[in-house]
Amino acid sequence: MSGTPAFKITVLGSGTSVGVPTVGCHCAVCRSDDPRDNRLRPSILVSYGQRNVVIDTTPDFRTQILRAKVDHVDAVVYTHPHADHIMGLDEVRRFNVINKMPVPAYADDRTLADLTRTFSYAFEPNAPKGGGVPDLRLWRIGGTFSLGRQDVTPVPLIHGPWKILGFRIGRFAYLTDCSGIPEGSLALLGGLHTLVLDALRRKPHPTHFTLDQAVAMARRIGAEQTYFTHIAHDLGHAETCAALPAGMALAYDGLTLMVS
Repeated sequence: MSGTPAFKITVLGSGTSVGVPTVGCHCAVCRSDDPRDNRLRPSILVSYGQRNVVIDTTPDFRTQILRAKVDHVDAVVYTHPHADHIMGLDEVRRFNVINKMPVPAYADDRTLADLTRTFSYAFEPNAPKGGGVPDLRLWRIGGTFSLGRQDVTPVPLIHGPWKILGFRIGRFAYLTDCSGIPEGSLALLGGLHTLVLDALRRKPHPTHFTLDQAVAMARRIGAEQTYFTHIAHDLGHAETCAALPAGMALAYDGLTLMVS
């Protein structure tokens, strides 16, 4: 990594694919008065210098950006093409107006193919450009890439039957939606200051870490501080955090972190 000043991470959403409260549910977490139990779909904002980079455009993207008071986005990076991570892409068009230029978007081959299929009206060769259509320039992630002066290293993850990406930026790593981390990827995660890691619930799930699995993986990675994300309504914030090991906590919407 090249030397860079500290940057800020804002957790835009810390919830699972259906969000919390969950529609039609009246459990204690869905009825909770603790704002940390109100979770939009999973995404983060990385800010450094005058640059804002969003990882994933969720169905809640507009709400998340307004809540975080973000007035420009310089790039979007995608972990994978599931609906809870891409369906806010159309909202990027507002940043075309603000920036007066296309917004670069970075993804692996599978995600690029699904983006161009799902949002064909924006990417077909003769698609009109203007305020009603998002204008993104797609870039294939084939290894470490740079956003301004900041290097971003893709970290391959296992998400059930799918291979997706997490990302390391300096001494920070964002690893959402994973049920396994290959040995080669663990080798990319040494010396972390802050880790944000998937921890869906206590009950086993075929495509996500349970809380116990995430705690065990966090111990193995050994970051100074770990926050868990992609959280279902099974885990109440206060009671869960009270039982976690030192240096570990649930993330929550609006959490901000400074990382060198």
